[in-house]
Amino acid sequence: MAFAAVLALSAGLVACATPTPYQPNIRGQATSGGYSEVRIESNRFRVNFAGNSLTSRETVEGYLLFRSAELTLQNGDDWFSIVDRQTNKDTRTYVEPDPLYHPWYGPGYGYWRPSWRYYGAGYGWRGWDPFWGDPFWADRVDVRTVEKFEASAEIVMGKGSKPTGDTRAFDAHAVVENLRPRIQYPAPPK
Repeated sequence: MAFAAVLALSAGLVACATPTPYQPNIRGQATSGGYSEVRIESNRFRVNFAGNSLTSRETVEGYLLFRSAELTLQNGDDWFSIVDRQTNKDTRTYVEPDPLYHPWYGPGYGYWRPSWRYYGAGYGWRGWDPFWGDPFWADRVDVRTVEKFEASAEIVMGKGSKPTGDTRAFDAHAVVENLRPRIQYPAPPK
């Protein structure tokens, strides 16, 4: 019975651990992140796509481009030009002690911990304190670095053929057709 509970819990966690699909960015969704936009003028929008920690920069930027093209077509236009674009990366590092590591001095010492000093070539005397960790006991902590990407662009839309010679202009129909096979939509609710 315990095995079945662990298996069910594991399956639930795996289901939550997926990259951000192509979806609107609404609080409380099963997977965080997604697209949002703000109309600035009748033919000008600010478009954003925020990914979670499992979504690559390439995916975030591709979804931003796809949303820009989709929004252009929904607005009745044929092409869009990127006036301004940026991608932000949020990096966080987490250091967590090994939950199975119990030092020999035990919990009875409270905030006091033993410490030692040693001489490091080129560094002089250095201290070691097991509360703060050290390279000697580096295998006793778990260090994780998590990256999240968010891309945004200001776009201007137009009708007809895209301006020739403008490297920032995109044919919205071509973008949707070419990127659609790469788009991952959210799983339908069960």
